[in-house]
Amino acid sequence: MTLPAPSPTSTAPRYDTDALLARIATGDAAAFGPFYDATAPSVFGVAVRVLRDRHLAEDVAQEVFVEAWRKAPSFDAARGSATTWLLTMAHRRAIDRVRSVQASRDRDQRQAARTLERCADVVWGDVETGLDRQEVQQAFRRLSRLQREAIHLTYYQGLTYREAAEQLGRPLGTVKSRIRDGLRGLGEELLAADRAVG
Repeated sequence: MTLPAPSPTSTAPRYDTDALLARIATGDAAAFGPFYDATAPSVFGVAVRVLRDRHLAEDVAQEVFVEAWRKAPSFDAARGSATTWLLTMAHRRAIDRVRSVQASRDRDQRQAARTLERCADVVWGDVETGLDRQEVQQAFRRLSRLQREAIHLTYYQGLTYREAAEQLGRPLGTVKSRIRDGLRGLGEELLAADRAVG
């Protein structure tokens, strides 16, 4: 079932939504259009307020109306109005979507952090094995203090990025960027030194 996107500015027609939902519960498809027209702006409004994203809100609104069609027989008018029932569903679904989107972002950030650590490990391994130790030490001394400390804690003492951040009293993102920038600077210094020798 694909429903038209509700307009947040449209005025809902006046219908007896409880009576319409009772008809929907019996399988009366003709009651669904007026029910949708009467409630869609409110459902969409709830979803937009929670999600702050029009496209996500449209998806949630559609899911709510599909669920309303399926669950109409379970609606109990003694517990509240059809509109309240529908808006409660909309709010719950919007909250679930926020949590889902946040969980997906968290997974992406964890994956990016793991990728950064693996790349940095490869760079540091190449630096240590392929170049003269004295050149590495000289280039290392030219890094900023925070870059040196962060690289020392993670690559010489074996701390995780998070542990290094805690020990340095700096945000995790700051420490990661200092390590990344430090390794890049180290690579550039050593490449320049290698060219000068060659």
